[in-house]
Amino acid sequence: MNAFFMLSCIDMYGFLKGRLVAVRVVMLAAAVALIVIGIATIYAVGNPAESRGGDENARLQENWVRQIAFSIAAFAGFLAVNAVNYRRLGAASAGIYAAVLAVLAVLLLDRVIDLPFVPVINGTRRWIRLEAAGRSISLQPSEVCKAAYVLALAWYLRYRSNYRNFSSLVGPFALTLLPLVMILAEPDLGTALLMMPVLFVMLFVAGAKIKHLVLIVLMAAALSPLMWQVMPSYQKVRVSSVLLQSRWLREQARRHPAVGRLLVGGRFSPRRWKNDWGYHLTRSKYAVASGRLRGYGFRRGPFIKYAFLPERHNDFIFAMIAHQWGFAGCTLVLLLYAVIIACGIEIAGHNTDPFGRLLAMGIVAILAVEVLVNVGMTLGLMPITGLTLPLVSYGGSSMVVSMLCLGLLNNVGRCRPFSVAGRR
Repeated sequence: MNAFFMLSCIDMYGFLKGRLVAVRVVMLAAAVALIVIGIATIYAVGNPAESRGGDENARLQENWVRQIAFSIAAFAGFLAVNAVNYRRLGAASAGIYAAVLAVLAVLLLDRVIDLPFVPVINGTRRWIRLEAAGRSISLQPSEVCKAAYVLALAWYLRYRSNYRNFSSLVGPFALTLLPLVMILAEPDLGTALLMMPVLFVMLFVAGAKIKHLVLIVLMAAALSPLMWQVMPSYQKVRVSSVLLQSRWLREQARRHPAVGRLLVGGRFSPRRWKNDWGYHLTRSKYAVASGRLRGYGFRRGPFIKYAFLPERHNDFIFAMIAHQWGFAGCTLVLLLYAVIIACGIEIAGHNTDPFGRLLAMGIVAILAVEVLVNVGMTLGLMPITGLTLPLVSYGGSSMVVSMLCLGLLNNVGRCRPFSVAGRR
């Protein structure tokens, strides 16, 4: 225990050393504030101030304690990532990326061979469950893949020849599509959809030609009708639910079977929309709207007291923030994310090393897309994809990976810029 404490102190000292100290401290302070808000909201969901009949959420009462443990483990990961120079991690990125792909392949193998450590939850195979000291520990490989993917892609794109020609883009897209297809097969639509925007951001920052990126987007748009045809019905519902919020469009889907098949892959049912397809979305919007300007207050409100909204401690936790603290609380949360993103851009701008700059911007892109998608689906502006709100939503894998990403960002910021010649 003493050795661990001493190692932590050494890592902490290493974290404080280096450049851009003020920027990095502000970034970490914003991250800690988001973690505290998340723990408080998770506690409120399981322990409302008002009594409730039947105690529907007894299983959620201790989640805040687990979230604190996840946060401690995540901070340890933050320190560990800063123990070595980020360029050494870049040199090992191919091995890290390959190891993550191997773990993703294990999840796919469970479709053929029933593996006892791969649970099937709601028809998905996203987790690896291990037993340690009488406790079960669940790991979500697709979360880890985000960090490994950005690390490997930044290392690959550090050479100009790997992105300047149209044919050279085959490599970056291969690095992206391989894990994307494997993650979609779990299925995990949210993480899969995250990867393409991150790829385009990193290619743009690297200096890829705009005309090549536009051409790729046009090709994808041309293929989208075919992709929509082969997409499973439940995923079609998730995407089209944004449009189906329109009462007029729901009526058209009910009256015209062809419209229903196009939108949901089968017959549209108003009753099923109310009780299944649109249930989360409708309840989430009610929770957000009911918060108004200042909310009901900490641990108060009908959506805190009763289980009106499933997964409100996880994917829909932003709705609970709005419910308790209203527009003011939502604004604070979004400002904290804006601070982290601005610090990440500042770190990238002060680094002349192509790898460090790309790594920083890749991490910024991950966080920005996750926040936009999660908040957007809570408000009914984006499809419900199951993407968590980083640093706030309940979950160990998401918390640890988010802090690992911030650790990499801090690592890039504290290390001296790479240069091949002195400044004039």
